[in-house]
Amino acid sequence: MYAGAKAVFYSLSRSASLKRLASKYGMRSRDSFARRFIAGETVEEAVETSRHVQAAGLHITLDYLGESVRTAEEADAATRAYVRLLDVIVTAGIERNISLKLTQLGASIDRATCVDNLRRILDPAGRHGFFVRIDMENSPWTQMTLDIFETLWQQEYRNVGVALQSALYRTERDVQRMNELGARVRLVKGAYKEPQSVAYQQKPDVDAAFLRLARMLLDSGTYPAIATHDPVMIQGARAYAAERGFGKDRFEFQMLYGIRRDLQAELSSEGHAVRLYIPFGREWFPYFMRRLGERPANLGFVMRGILREK
Repeated sequence: MYAGAKAVFYSLSRSASLKRLASKYGMRSRDSFARRFIAGETVEEAVETSRHVQAAGLHITLDYLGESVRTAEEADAATRAYVRLLDVIVTAGIERNISLKLTQLGASIDRATCVDNLRRILDPAGRHGFFVRIDMENSPWTQMTLDIFETLWQQEYRNVGVALQSALYRTERDVQRMNELGARVRLVKGAYKEPQSVAYQQKPDVDAAFLRLARMLLDSGTYPAIATHDPVMIQGARAYAAERGFGKDRFEFQMLYGIRRDLQAELSSEGHAVRLYIPFGREWFPYFMRRLGERPANLGFVMRGILREK
């Protein structure tokens, strides 16, 4: 059921006709169905949402949605959009933390171009005190993502971290390597449909790996981010940190905008650092469908929203 639901929603995320329908209704008004999970299509909307989140005592990461550009010109446009995003964030005075995907910057076109584009973002980000998280995409991109990350790390870029997925068999050795480097890791379960040859297919196996990797990061990592909405995973990380005597300033929890607000408030009230990913941009539909794949119960909410908009 776990892998099956993800597979269905992954397929739907690639449907051009469904994307057109969702784009027509998803962002039509302030209470449109997609706005439960997406801050908006513009950076100005994302900044406004971020202000509200920070006012509630939570941290933010702005996530400009987009992936798999097809031309060098598109990669250049995405890079320039990120540089502009840095300027907007500085002017707005909100927290200086962003995420990106390497296929936005041309990884599928040419690795050297992607590295150059990433430098074009990291250089001004470093000057202005930003932290940049490289998000992890599906498994064909895992090795290249980590290779590019380590290339920049060896060039003394330290304002950058990476995400790793507990669903993949390989992630234990990747966590070990990142811990050796002293790099900051964001641990997630993984939202992509992956083959059995590279990834666990059953939720209990993914969960067990997540807790095992979270302990490795808490023991030896550099300010790890435990990114999950699963209360069992959260309690497991909290219990382990307490058992080992780790202070709450040693790590943070991360969640996605619009999901499990009750848990966000609970953890924050207990003194834990809680960071929300604030997704925005016109290319929101694939992200949105992957979120539904993680929690299919949200589909009823979405369908009610579409019918209401019509």
